[in-house]
Amino acid sequence: MQEEIESVMAAVRKHHALFENALPLIASENITSNTVRILLASDLSHRYAEGEVGNRFYQGCEYIDEIEEHAINYAKELFEAEHVNVKPTSGVNANIAALFALTSPGDKIMALSVHDGGHISHSRYSVPSIRDLKLKNLPFEPQEMNIDVDKMVKEIKEYKPKLILLGGSLFLFPHPILEAREAADEVNARIVYDASHVLGLIAGKKFQDPLREGADVVTSSTHKTFPGPQGAIIVCRNSLREEIDKAVFPGTVSNHHLHHVAGLAVTLVEMKHFGAEYAAQILSNAKALAQSLYDEKFDVLCEHKGFTESHQIAVDVRGYGGGDSVAMKLEKANIIINKNMLPFDKSPEEPSGIRLGVQELTRIGMKESEMREIAAFIKRVVIGGEDENRVKKEVIELRKGFQHVQYCFDGEDAYKFPAAFSF
Repeated sequence: MQEEIESVMAAVRKHHALFENALPLIASENITSNTVRILLASDLSHRYAEGEVGNRFYQGCEYIDEIEEHAINYAKELFEAEHVNVKPTSGVNANIAALFALTSPGDKIMALSVHDGGHISHSRYSVPSIRDLKLKNLPFEPQEMNIDVDKMVKEIKEYKPKLILLGGSLFLFPHPILEAREAADEVNARIVYDASHVLGLIAGKKFQDPLREGADVVTSSTHKTFPGPQGAIIVCRNSLREEIDKAVFPGTVSNHHLHHVAGLAVTLVEMKHFGAEYAAQILSNAKALAQSLYDEKFDVLCEHKGFTESHQIAVDVRGYGGGDSVAMKLEKANIIINKNMLPFDKSPEEPSGIRLGVQELTRIGMKESEMREIAAFIKRVVIGGEDENRVKKEVIELRKGFQHVQYCFDGEDAYKFPAAFSF
């Protein structure tokens, strides 16, 4: 039995060691502060609190109520929101709840296709299918890597959807909420904005402000540019409070993850105090990495627009074997990225691109000079064909100076395996 447990513990230790010595550039990941990690390991992870604050189905929730109320109030303040629900357990769960709240089976909706950067939960095979919704893809302009505004307005007026779902997974630039709002009002449509990738930038007031620009509901995961625990949040107007809350509980969530709610509450406070500085550095790092890769002769998308206004960078690597091949080569050098479809790709099995995100490297204190070093590493592996192990040694050396979490109150080691978990 001890050997069986040790095999699991050993794999977790190796995982910690990998990320302690790697350059994590996955755009959908981040790390929490040590305070949050302590809360994630607390007794809250064992408990249930079905129902609402002050009206639970179980006893023993006095302090859970206090925690959840703090999270709700902190989120209202940070996002200037009328109503907040912190129960969804993932971004997909939040999207399901929002669509269940605001649509009926057979309704028409519009969203980005996965080819154009939409999240898989926006696709016809996911949430819309579950709800039996008639999905029309929003028109997209590949050169601009954004929704085609004129065509969008025209198609909203012609198609008359019940709901328009904005936001995406490959998300370089703010989406045209204001223009969508005007057209949506003409056909009596709701707007849901999936902020999962950019919530931290929104919190730091460095991207766009969905609620003020016209979104009725904002859904989001809480662990990408927003550096909290895995989970999700929904913010909306008070007029939609009842529909959203019922769609979450009991509609799509039974027991929400209480340890995540506590961690979210702490992260909201961190972002209140450090969010603007953090978001600004994310944007600066993203632009620096994109420019450096471009200078190294990579085909970085949207050079004419400054490459990006988010944490993400998209690179066309068809000339170097495609996204899958490049991602695997870089992994051997401890550079962790993901392959990604680009709008012109025909098959998800053969993506032309790679997607890079700088939010985690920013969280451990890296800045523009490190982005230039990283671009050089990537060039040496992908264009230069240099031995990955040789580059890996230099990656590990670079990482030695960046091991602590920044933009928080505790500043502890980011990747150290907890001593209390030693076996």
